[in-house]
Amino acid sequence: MIRIISVGKIKETYLKDAIEEYKKRLSKYTKLEIIEIQDEGIDDIEKAKRLEGERIKKNINPKDYVITLEINGKQIDSKQLAVLLDEKQIVYSNITFIIGGSYGLSEDITSLSNYHLSFSKMTFPHQLFRVLLLEQIYRAFKINNNESYHK
Repeated sequence: MIRIISVGKIKETYLKDAIEEYKKRLSKYTKLEIIEIQDEGIDDIEKAKRLEGERIKKNINPKDYVITLEINGKQIDSKQLAVLLDEKQIVYSNITFIIGGSYGLSEDITSLSNYHLSFSKMTFPHQLFRVLLLEQIYRAFKINNNESYHK
């Protein structure tokens, strides 16, 4: 199963629609669970990250393979992500991706990570990033099943 723990709610209809589309597409390959964590919305960055981190931590299963999305994480291509997911699904029943809020993730959460992943050095809105992540997970399953998918 793929789990995505994400700070913040999706408000925009077009993003909700995109998420639903990828959830439908992924249902052919795996179970998917998306857990939304309330964002803090306060100016104290460290306090916000700590409080969000406490909520995230409650949803992490110690037996999961945890991938945190971090600007300073390792950058890989889609085929490498496909290999990573394929290898880890053999050993772990759940792969959990964690998307932080506008301030990022607390050190408590990044220290629990098995893999620190970066899509880019650029910063993305976390609502939009959820769609990007789902698309890349879907692409990975298509690659691993030797199915064509636009490039």
